[in-house]
Amino acid sequence: MSADQPLVLIVEDEPDLADLYATWLRDDYRVRVAYGGREALDNLDDEVNVVLLDRRMPDLSGDEALAEIRNRGFECRVAMVTAVEPDFDIIAMGFDDYLVKPVSRESLTETVSNLILRNTYDTGVQELFSLASKKALLEAEKDEATLEDNEEYTTLDTRLDELRETLDETLNQLDETRGISAVYRDIGNSASSDEN
Repeated sequence: MSADQPLVLIVEDEPDLADLYATWLRDDYRVRVAYGGREALDNLDDEVNVVLLDRRMPDLSGDEALAEIRNRGFECRVAMVTAVEPDFDIIAMGFDDYLVKPVSRESLTETVSNLILRNTYDTGVQELFSLASKKALLEAEKDEATLEDNEEYTTLDTRLDELRETLDETLNQLDETRGISAVYRDIGNSASSDEN
């Protein structure tokens, strides 16, 4: 495996599951495995592009590990890979994507690929995708009345609209040679998942 391949850190306290994820990803990425939150923080450095992070771990929860990753200023993308069903608490969390176990090989590899691509975007686009993912998750889990009554969700929706408007203005200033069509295609996929 080439040293210029993206590096994925898998954080999962169930060794069999962590090793399975590593096997799925090793053909395309360099992989590190940590079997707990504290071990993950010890294995985290600026080389890591993507972290796949379980939420429920006995030594240090995924939520705590995520907060520490962001507090330390690491620029990696983070996907929560967990059996914990999403609730409104996810809005304030600093992850980029959220997968509910059991996770298929296709879903895991597609998520990592998308997160690697997002690393090439500026912070506004990264925030847009993160918020769109949270919105789609909540819409899949909650009924419309519950969503409408939740202030955090309303704030999330408003921020998402603001980001889309700003992004439209930014993208209109770019030309085709800078990858505008790929950005729009990725945003379109994210937006269509919002509506489902």
